[in-house]
Amino acid sequence: MSDAIYTSCAEVLSVCQSHKDDLSTLLDPETGFAPRLRKICIDHLTDLEVNVNADKATTANELDALKMESDTWALLQALMSLRKTAPPIYPDPRTLLASNPYTPPAILAQSTMHSSPLLSALVVVQEWLHDSAPLPSAYPLGATTGYWRFTRNAVLQGKRTGRPGAGLVSEMDPDAINRDTSEGKGLAPDDASYDRILLQALYAHVRSGRLEDAIDLCRKAHQPWRAASIRGALLFQWRAMSNEARDEETTDAEDVEDEGWRGNVRRRLWKTACTRAALNKSLSPTERALFAALAPSPQTSGPLKALCHTWSDHLWALVRVACEERLSAGLSNLENECFWEGGLGALEEAAARDEHGQVPERDEDEWEKEVLNALGALGGVQVSDGPPASNPYHVSQLHIILDRTDELLDAYANGLKDGSYDRTSAEYPTMTRFFAHLCLFLRMIDMPVSPLATQIILEAYLQVLEAAGQRDLIAMYAGALGDNAVERYAMFLTSLELSADINERRLALIRAREHGLDVNRVATVTAERTIEKAFEMLPPITGSLPSLIELQEPTSHAEWLLVRSIEWTTFSEVTYATALEQANVIIRYLLGCGRVQVAKGLLDILPPELGTIRESQEQAMEYMHYRQFFAVWESLARVVECEALEAPQMNKETRAAWLSDYKSLVDQAREQVTKLLTTDWLVSDVEHRGDDRRRHDLIRIRQIYVPELIIRLHVMLTASRGRIPENLKHSFALVNVVADSRYKLYNDFASQPGDQTRQLGHYLGAVRQTVLIGLEGGGSDPFRVITL
Repeated sequence: MSDAIYTSCAEVLSVCQSHKDDLSTLLDPETGFAPRLRKICIDHLTDLEVNVNADKATTANELDALKMESDTWALLQALMSLRKTAPPIYPDPRTLLASNPYTPPAILAQSTMHSSPLLSALVVVQEWLHDSAPLPSAYPLGATTGYWRFTRNAVLQGKRTGRPGAGLVSEMDPDAINRDTSEGKGLAPDDASYDRILLQALYAHVRSGRLEDAIDLCRKAHQPWRAASIRGALLFQWRAMSNEARDEETTDAEDVEDEGWRGNVRRRLWKTACTRAALNKSLSPTERALFAALAPSPQTSGPLKALCHTWSDHLWALVRVACEERLSAGLSNLENECFWEGGLGALEEAAARDEHGQVPERDEDEWEKEVLNALGALGGVQVSDGPPASNPYHVSQLHIILDRTDELLDAYANGLKDGSYDRTSAEYPTMTRFFAHLCLFLRMIDMPVSPLATQIILEAYLQVLEAAGQRDLIAMYAGALGDNAVERYAMFLTSLELSADINERRLALIRAREHGLDVNRVATVTAERTIEKAFEMLPPITGSLPSLIELQEPTSHAEWLLVRSIEWTTFSEVTYATALEQANVIIRYLLGCGRVQVAKGLLDILPPELGTIRESQEQAMEYMHYRQFFAVWESLARVVECEALEAPQMNKETRAAWLSDYKSLVDQAREQVTKLLTTDWLVSDVEHRGDDRRRHDLIRIRQIYVPELIIRLHVMLTASRGRIPENLKHSFALVNVVADSRYKLYNDFASQPGDQTRQLGHYLGAVRQTVLIGLEGGGSDPFRVITL
């Protein structure tokens, strides 16, 4: 499917949603929702047909699908306008006849139609079927210079020579063919072919509702009797005899002015003749179907269906029969009250009779029941051409006609839920797009739509948009999910993972605001879902404590996803409190896994204002403790870097400057580590082992980094004694801090036998070496270095 059609449909939705409370705008025949989408389909279909040879990927099924979707939107426009707008008030047929017994049958038929909602809908469907029918092709009728020219010449030649043509009719009247059928006589081959093509053309014109064109075609073919038979289908109309206001669209003003009246005064007799012709097996199937289409009835439905090849043909035949049957029954019921139906005698009888004889309500109910059952049976009709009855568009059209759109959407939603549709097929995106917009259209015009079905269908369409790369449109359609809009849009943003940079993420939230979503809620949910997704891919922080000496692996995809999840809640100050809590969760995990640099990277992207939040004192304190830890960690790293700058070839001034910087960095690191160790960093009571997961993680972090900081500071102080002699004394002061019962730092040393570097014995061994170093200056007092 072309990407342009997604954008075009979204633009229509955006425009119409701004008028969602204006029903007249939504149902406007030119600029309403359905006509706009129909035009998109037509335009796209035209483009595909023009480039069908160049685009080998375009299939006949895709073209058919676009055509049927276009027709379905036209049907929706026609029927929803009828059902959702209050119709004008029309007088019933008996009221018309009471005021004017000479009211023409055309006006009575129109009144009968308006009195029945189902009949009105069927008339609309019939007009839609005419409009959507294939245009009659230019049949090669050949020369039209005479009537049965080749047969006429052969008959005349036979009369001149006294030898009639073998197998040819002897007369030229229109019934000659049927009269001589038993003798095997017919027309000349050219005339027979001409008549066969003419009948096909006439039937195609009647099928598409072009009666006037069919009449003109008969006249051009020099067969005026056929024109008369087709014109007989028109109900008698005479404006001068009617005092009832009518729709201007239903009358032909020019014909009325020229002729005064039009239509068939003896239509009942004409209909009987058509029925006889349709049932005449000596006629060709096409001619029988033509007469059956002109005078449809249950009797003539067989010949009519014989030429129904597509599903739409079968629907048209059914609707034609149902409409004609109901109108004929209505006029027949008025026979004793209408001059044109019963003559003058009927009027005289009616004058002495009370107003009775109206069509019983049960007859109307029975007719409706029969029609609805027949329409329902179309769901399983077999067709010889075109898409089957099970085609989703045909199913949709049938449900729309039956006013069961809620069942239609429920069925499609259940199919999506059950996996009944092949999501890899070329038709799936088109169908899902149609049903998604159908849901939204019905909701806008206040038609019953299941919220669950809407959610499932829109969810499926969002997946189609995602697969098509239409990220800009996700927010608009997610916003239509109502209560689930935030969750669904957050799911989409979560699916982006690392493919969107920070600017794209900010733009995605702006789109959410434009389409009425709660941006802060979207950001929060997206961050939460991203964190959950990352944690599903990452190993849990259980088991032995990680090593900080070994070479660290590069940051993994899951770790980057976890770190960048915090971006969603850092765009707005409103979500800073959430960002603070999420940042603590992420840092706890990373530090618990020994991923110090990854955790430091997270801290670097957080806004400075995060440290000033006071909504949660506990969370704010934890966050500040992490900042304190990374400041200490960086101080120790700077000492190592500065120490590496020492070189033997330094001159006196350079060495003095370096030594000053080195001493300053060492003193700063010592003070910062000592301050961290002598405060309740992260957790005050390490010995208490509760079930709280957060507390458990904080204890684990202390067990990893408190021994690490103590040992690193001890090694740094001992190693720098040659340049800074007083550091040997500071290393002994650190021992007192570790042993102080107020801080209980000894409890942070690991108890696992295999973790030698973090056991208290390892540190005490280093202290022993420092004591021995203190004795190197002479004397046997190990505490002498403390007093120097």
